[in-house]
This record gives sequence, C-alpha cells and structure tokens, in this order.
Amino acid sequence: MSARPPVRRELSLEDYVAGVRAGDVGMLARALTLIESNRPAHHQLAQQLLTELMPATGGATRVGISGVPGVGKSTFIDVLGKHLIDAGRRVAVLAVDPSSTVTGGSILGDKTRMGELAASPAAYIRPAPSAGTLGGVAQKTRESLLVCEAAGFDVVLIETVGVGQSETMVADMTDCFLALMLPTAGDELQAIKRGLLELVDVIAVNKADGPNARAADVAARQYRNAIDSIGSRRDDAPMVITCSARERLRIGDVWDAVETCIARRRDSGELEQRRQRQNLNWLRAIVRDRLLAAFESHPSVRELRAELEPAVIDSELPAEVAATRLLAAFGVGEEPRSE
Repeated sequence: MSARPPVRRELSLEDYVAGVRAGDVGMLARALTLIESNRPAHHQLAQQLLTELMPATGGATRVGISGVPGVGKSTFIDVLGKHLIDAGRRVAVLAVDPSSTVTGGSILGDKTRMGELAASPAAYIRPAPSAGTLGGVAQKTRESLLVCEAAGFDVVLIETVGVGQSETMVADMTDCFLALMLPTAGDELQAIKRGLLELVDVIAVNKADGPNARAADVAARQYRNAIDSIGSRRDDAPMVITCSARERLRIGDVWDAVETCIARRRDSGELEQRRQRQNLNWLRAIVRDRLLAAFESHPSVRELRAELEPAVIDSELPAEVAATRLLAAFGVGEEPRSE
C-alpha cells in the first residue's frame, strides 16, 4: 500500500501572522489561500488575519499593468520585476482576470510565462482567484495586496487584460496605472478616446525593436497627440514611452516614469488622498456586494422574484413597483398600497 500524503496541520492566527511578517513565502501562499477561501470558518479567520496585519501594510508601491493579449505583458512584467529585484526591491505580482469569473481559472499570473521572477526568492507570483464575480476577484486581490505588503514586498504589480471594468477596478487599488500598447496604434488609440485616458498614468509602447522600432515611435507620437487633443481631467497628463521587454530596452525608463508619477502625487498629498478614497470605495463595494448577496438569497425574495420578474419582462408590471415589493420582502420599506 502506498503511504498517505501527510495532512497539513491547521494553522492558528498566530502562525499566520508570524509567518507572513517573517516573509515566509510558503506561509504567505497559505495565507492567501485562506483569504481566497469561501468557507465561513475561513472567512472569519481571514478577517482576523487582515486586522492583525493592517499596521504592517501600506508601504509598497502599488502599480496596475494592463494590456491586450499579445502585447507582451508577461515578458514585460518578468523583465521589469528582474530590473526591480536587481535594484534591491521585493516584487509581488497579483492578477485581476475577468476570465476567472467564467472559466474558474486564470489566464494571468502564470508563473511559466515569468521564468526569471518565478525563480527569484525576492519575487512572488499569484494567479487571479476564482471568486465567482469580477467584484469578488477584485476584493480578494485587494486583500492579497495587503498581505503581500505585510510580508515585506515593497512593489506590488497588479496585472489585468483588455479595456473595461477590470481596468477600472485595478486603477482603484493602485498608486499608478500603466498601459502597455502594441507598436501600431489603430484601435488602441480609439480605446484611449473611449476612456482609458481617464485611468492611465503611463503608456508604454512595447515591442519597439527591430522592424517595429519605427512603428513604435509613430504610435507613441500618435498617443501623445491624442492626449494633447483630448485633454485630461488631471494636471499630470500620461507619459508615453517606447520600450522592448524582449530586448530589455528602456525598461528602466518606464519604471522611472512610474516613480515620477507616484512621487509627484506623494509630494502634493494626492497619493494619501487617493489611497483614502480607495479605502472608502473598497468599504462601500464590500457592503454593496454583501447586501446584494443577502438580498438574492433571501427566501421570501427568491419566491417573489419568480412571480414578479416575468411580469416585468413582459411589460405587465413597472420595474419600480416590482423593486418596491421585493425590497419590502427583504425588510426594506413597505409594500405599495393598492387603491
């Protein structure tokens, strides 16, 4: 008979706190698994852990990195992370992956695509949690960010993909948002006009090497012109830089732009205000998500929804009236009076 694998002992709150604060990567991984768990018993322990670790959080540089598939994001993060480690930094990579809410897996945070970082004791890579909804993924990622900071990582890179809600969520948990672009503007230039400009702080046109170098310069110029013509809600317009992760060209320049952005915000007091605003948004998002979950799982609400929703769909009942009745069943407000 083959021997049974050893059963890992249950860790106490003190074990988790001591291990994370000591920078033990194995304990960090277990702590993040605890944070990501949906089991009620784990949820309570995770809350206690976060509370204990809070005094040790807030010291890291938080940077969001976005880019469409094929832009070279994994290679860029791998090379940037190595650049930072060579400068004495400890780097954690987390992911907000919209696909994980559908597939249950992750296309981001893949250690096999970040070979140098994965091999470094000064780095930690964590794929996106499978949390059921993008809001759930974002919440778990925020909490993971705090745990990584408490473990002594002084740079936390949060990667996401595409243009949309996931990028907004990443921007709302980081100090600086970096968008990686391909060396052909086209549709990506339109994406900036549609809203990315409101989020991005640094634009890096990647793959600016060999035959793509000239196209990258043209694309960078187009982005700068678009920024000038569109204008910005901020005084600090996004910086545009060309780089090549594959050839390790101007990666340091990209990071210098990130640090310049953050330093400017720190000196003006905007960084502190930004983090305070993010904390408040975080609180409100958690309350909103939990209220919605409680509402949707309420027995009286579930029973009444089966009756009211078809009537709303068929335009037989105003949505306002149906909402009032559902909220009354949940215990908020009163049933509408019948004449």
